[in-house]
Amino acid sequence: MAPIHRLAVIQWRIEDLAPEENHTKACTLIRKAAAQGAELAVLPEYHLTGFAPSSPLYLHQTNPHITKKYLQAYQSLAQELNICLVPGTIVEDHTPPASTSSNQEQDQDRSQKPVLYNTAYFISNTGEILSSYKKKNIWHPERPYLTSSGHDPHQVIDTPLGKVGLLICWDLAFPEAFRELIAAGAGLIIVPTYWTKYDASPALLARNLDCERLFLEATLTARCFENTCGVVFANVAGGEEEGFLGLSRVTMPGVGVVGGLGREEGVCVVDVDMGLLAEAEENYRVREDLGREGWYYTYRHQGRS
Repeated sequence: MAPIHRLAVIQWRIEDLAPEENHTKACTLIRKAAAQGAELAVLPEYHLTGFAPSSPLYLHQTNPHITKKYLQAYQSLAQELNICLVPGTIVEDHTPPASTSSNQEQDQDRSQKPVLYNTAYFISNTGEILSSYKKKNIWHPERPYLTSSGHDPHQVIDTPLGKVGLLICWDLAFPEAFRELIAAGAGLIIVPTYWTKYDASPALLARNLDCERLFLEATLTARCFENTCGVVFANVAGGEEEGFLGLSRVTMPGVGVVGGLGREEGVCVVDVDMGLLAEAEENYRVREDLGREGWYYTYRHQGRS
């Protein structure tokens, strides 16, 4: 008999450049999820610092010596509460150390763009980091600041919840990312995000003020059906007048939304019957087709018009 897992998505109003305040809030909400028996809690993207890359303080807060402190705190909390955690994403500075060979080279090093990776971690209920994922598909306003993981393959993680894949925010728009993960056996795909109404252009908003809500609701449902997988999606909360959407949710093939939130801060804990994945696969046979010899969708996008 397939297991039933209790999963939690968590969202709150994230304050820019306030990691200690955001971390305290996150821990409080994780404890609420654990008190309701959640086996996994997922937080939003940029959950420690928000996204304020033009501030000099932002680069300081991405220093690995600082981010490691919070990551270790989550490891301890996971072990204490016996809960798996995906603590949203943590932006980490991986800029190589400045050269010491000459003053001229040092000046060149300081002028280089910092190497910032937007990273999601999967922490087991024993406090062990099982894997991490650096965001691959960078939303275009982020590209001046963040570095993509490029051609690194998407990796599936063996976890207490089965085989899990990690994606981040704009990765949601790329079916290829999901396909790579389910071809490797992922059952659940976890997607921390920071997605608002004003990610849409003025031109699109003039056509439909709710276009980003429509994007999320349609795409999250489509991805779970077309891949016979579960999707665990955690977004940021906030006021409608500021463009926040919320919509953190868990979706499953065959049934769609199992449970979720609106714009409000909170914790949504849902029971997920993993037997749905086998039933959906028996019906749609997506994984069977992907595994067939001679599968005909081998994408070569470059150079196509």
